[in-house]
Amino acid sequence: MAVAIGIVAILFAVILIILVKRNKRKATCKETDYRALYVLGICFIPVGIATAIATKNPGLMGITALGVVYMIMGLQNKDKWKKA
Repeated sequence: MAVAIGIVAILFAVILIILVKRNKRKATCKETDYRALYVLGICFIPVGIATAIATKNPGLMGITALGVVYMIMGLQNKDKWKKA
């Protein structure tokens, strides 16, 4: 069983290395879509609140915090929003 896990780990590492090298050749930087971050933030806030209340797990409020951060990032860069 340990040998099989080792083989799977090695295959995973080899595939990961191949994918990373392939992506480095296509190194084209894309601009960040800050409008999409803003929309994600709007979506994450109620989802985080609802899941935290439904599961009674306050740790899930982290999703809400992530939504707030995304909204702030989107609003700070509102001048760079891409047109739909």
